[in-house]
Amino acid sequence: MTRTDARILALDLGTSSARALVLHEADASPIPGALARHKISPTYGHDGSATLDLHEYVEGLFGCLDELQQNGHLDGIGSLVLSTQWHSIVALDNKGTARTPVITWADTRSVDLDLGTSFDEQAFHARTGTWLHRLYWTRRIPWLLASDSPAAFAGLPDLVLERLTGERVTSVSVASGTGTLDLATGAYDDEALAVAGVTADQLPAIVPTGWTGTLSKEYERRWPGLVGVPVHPPTGDGAASNVGTGGYDAGTAAVTVGTSAAVRVVHPIEYAPELPWELWRYRVDDKRAVTGMAFSAAGNLHAWLTGVLRLKSAEPLGVEIGGTHAIAIPFMAGTRPPANVPGGSGVYFGLSFDDSSADLLAAALQGASLEIDRGLRVLDELFGQKLEVVLGGGGIDASEWWRRCLTATFARPTTVCAEPEVGARGAAAVALGLSPEPGGDHLTPAADDVARIAGLRGRYEGLRELAVQASSM
Repeated sequence: MTRTDARILALDLGTSSARALVLHEADASPIPGALARHKISPTYGHDGSATLDLHEYVEGLFGCLDELQQNGHLDGIGSLVLSTQWHSIVALDNKGTARTPVITWADTRSVDLDLGTSFDEQAFHARTGTWLHRLYWTRRIPWLLASDSPAAFAGLPDLVLERLTGERVTSVSVASGTGTLDLATGAYDDEALAVAGVTADQLPAIVPTGWTGTLSKEYERRWPGLVGVPVHPPTGDGAASNVGTGGYDAGTAAVTVGTSAAVRVVHPIEYAPELPWELWRYRVDDKRAVTGMAFSAAGNLHAWLTGVLRLKSAEPLGVEIGGTHAIAIPFMAGTRPPANVPGGSGVYFGLSFDDSSADLLAAALQGASLEIDRGLRVLDELFGQKLEVVLGGGGIDASEWWRRCLTATFARPTTVCAEPEVGARGAAAVALGLSPEPGGDHLTPAADDVARIAGLRGRYEGLRELAVQASSM
């Protein structure tokens, strides 16, 4: 079988679904029908918990591989790659057995840290690309240690990789999402480890981008087509999604909308621009970083509203972009760092009896678009130019109205990635050195839409500030 005929098996470890799909190796495009999905239902609690059952998750994912096997889609696989949610953590005992469920990015439980006046968080942020925020292991691990005595810690992708290969290792990309990585060196950061209260040998070993493992003996009989196939280390879904949309140069920002949303730029780690406090920075691979801003309400917001409002269409039919009087501040799931707005802080302002369900949906999508635009403008300034924009992800694919709203909010043309499976596509591209192109529609913002969005921007910003203040009361 020649290289152009080879296939890639991609595992996508999401928060709302675990998927396995097969791609053409030549361009990382999906093979029609070669996709299996296991729906994931996180468990949420009033204490701020947001967890996944590890055993159920892994068995559901492996069931997807069984389904592909039954349909003959695991023949001719040349590589296995993984795209994964960032920030998850599991506490382990000294035998490597999980002592906790998978604690996801949406979980708000952690401890407050008092490190004294000698701790320089600005320098810490510049070095690790993260903050001392509940999202990261620097605050998760002390919280877990306070209630138990775990021997080690790992993320969901590390444990999936261990099940597949027998080796508990992680990638520089996944490690960067823990908040414990020195971005410049690609090794665990000594100060971050000290803050977390662990040593490097309690965390998965970091392997280089070119590392590969192979399927363990346990699964060779179950999936004979994967015997000897190289298994590549996982790529964080944010980094993978950027590359998968075609946004992998310093002049292009990728806006991806899945369960959550983000706007990011991929660039070389060497000579990277100084990191503004408002942005995070993680690693794509050994040579590249990704800098951006993330938002907790996006595709989840869209899906929730269409269900709650019992809309027959996923589009706000009959509503002009920027034409709603109501303003929605989309803090339903709180905010990502450095802000600390908790979940349950979403607000509608200016509701009247004239508003329809479509108006409410439109206002929410406009609010989410304005949030993403805040990040895009910071990135414009950081990279010294008005960045080109590519749009990708399941949320983008689901709503033509939202695509036009984002384009009008950004007040610049956008390119829509034709491939909705941007995470899997990007993980394949990172592992195999591919350069996928967006290949989709080019959108030009309508002047009237731009004007209406510009007209409500000031009101939105003022009301957003009120929502932030109210969340701390």
